[in-house]
Amino acid sequence: MADADATAWPSLSLEEVEALLCAPGQRFEMETVVIRGIPTRTWKNAPPSLRALAELSRIHGGRTAAVLEGERVRFDAQYRAIAALAAALAARGIGKGDRVATAMRNLPEWIVAFFAITSLGGIAVPLNAWWTGAELEYGLRDSGTKMLIADAERWKRIAPSRASLPDLAHVIVTRGDGGEGTERLEDVIGTPESWASLPDRPLSDMPIETDDDAVILYTSGTTGAPKGALGTHRNMVSNILSSGYAVARSFLRRGEAPPEPEPKVFLTVIPLFHATACSATLMGAMASGHTLIFMRKWDALEAMEIIQRERVNMTGGVPTIAWQLLEHPERSKFDLSSLESIAYGGAPSAPELVRRIREEFGALPGNGWGMTETMATVTTHSAEDYLNRPDSAGPPVATADLEIRADDGVTVLPPDTIGELWARGPMIVRGYWNKPEATAATFVDGWVRTGDLARIDAEGFLFIVDRAKDMVIRGGENIYSVEVENVLYAHPAVTDAALIGIPHKTLGEEPAAVVHLAPGASATEAELRDFVRARLAAFKVPVRIAFVPETLPRNATGKILKRELKALF
Repeated sequence: MADADATAWPSLSLEEVEALLCAPGQRFEMETVVIRGIPTRTWKNAPPSLRALAELSRIHGGRTAAVLEGERVRFDAQYRAIAALAAALAARGIGKGDRVATAMRNLPEWIVAFFAITSLGGIAVPLNAWWTGAELEYGLRDSGTKMLIADAERWKRIAPSRASLPDLAHVIVTRGDGGEGTERLEDVIGTPESWASLPDRPLSDMPIETDDDAVILYTSGTTGAPKGALGTHRNMVSNILSSGYAVARSFLRRGEAPPEPEPKVFLTVIPLFHATACSATLMGAMASGHTLIFMRKWDALEAMEIIQRERVNMTGGVPTIAWQLLEHPERSKFDLSSLESIAYGGAPSAPELVRRIREEFGALPGNGWGMTETMATVTTHSAEDYLNRPDSAGPPVATADLEIRADDGVTVLPPDTIGELWARGPMIVRGYWNKPEATAATFVDGWVRTGDLARIDAEGFLFIVDRAKDMVIRGGENIYSVEVENVLYAHPAVTDAALIGIPHKTLGEEPAAVVHLAPGASATEAELRDFVRARLAAFKVPVRIAFVPETLPRNATGKILKRELKALF
């Protein structure tokens, strides 16, 4: 990893970088294709389907694909398991367009199931492994799932609802006995330790088009029942070159030639049912031969042990993870020098965190913006660009367009004006599963209206200001929660913070904050309020601050559950 000067601006503009990387004949060459009637810039060299990606992964042979505690699965064994399970699913009547759900924590079997389903032309439905039985039942019913592949823990939650799921014809359970009416995955394809001895067979020859449906990922549901975002093969494989483009752009921005892609070791903390892990991380791992290391449950001490033992190059997830590694009292006992990047998304991050990752780990911080409806990557932010603009989410990748629009949804606002963020590109999903009204309201002529309040500067860097629904309006004055949260994060005692609105009789609402302090640190409510008052207008200062002993509650995608925090007041 090159040691670049964080205080110097990169030598090439974004436009110059794009012209070099996307020139005809280059790896990141683009072409315009018509998607659902709309001309769209796409990556010319992306794999045509998820099945093609699974077949491509075979070239990594004996390299380790997945690690879970004592289990290690090589790419050649993983491919044999994908092909074996695909044949088994076909024998049980699964074909093109059939929905097959997965409900399990991060396991080697998760990857095998996902690619077995999609290689047949089926639609994978990765359900949130943190959901309750009722929530899992909702996902199965809403998607019309025909088959479920679950770990024993998730199946135990779902089993009482099976009688009310008439579409669910087959259940396969891994790592435990599901009981009557189910099959054991181990009886179908064996255990991960035995996959290398499975027969070498080709994948299905069922015709698959790049814009065929491939996956239903459910939104986080922070504003109502989760909606299933219906993604295509193109949506998923676009992330491979989007991520590669971001890396190459970082090198060119500092005036260096981009290196050839090489396999890395990832400590993968984000659940695979989330778009960031499934689309942005897993797709690139299959293409480039990255090793994905899973943890049964996040623990900072165990993570440092894994980083040292496995020589992990990249990790991250949400900012809290980076903070916990930085603040851990035993960090000095571990060799974490293999870390090259710590990246995160899903929540605002403090500018102080960006600086400390670089200074204390010697790693490059990374961030970006995307959502379930974009199947992850739209903007990326890393290296010196991130160090110089720590409050930005970065510029869009070359195939994506961003606009800031006024409330009328039509007027495009000038640079550095706050409005609603709209996004367009080959990563935008088809719409919401079986929800035509919600689809029509959110997806307009190839654009997705995100609900994020943002601005774009003159150079094209995106700044997320707030979720429209999270903005606090105090007596007609708009208070963007991210702005206040970033100030709180800048206080040396604060490692987690959220701003919410609490009711006020005459002003409508007022800002209040919930804060978690670093281990051993102390701060009073008055001290933090004074800290904010010294940096922001008086009307933005939280009228109350509540302290909590644990990090703030988040959903599986890393978003703080602000609705739960209001009970503190």
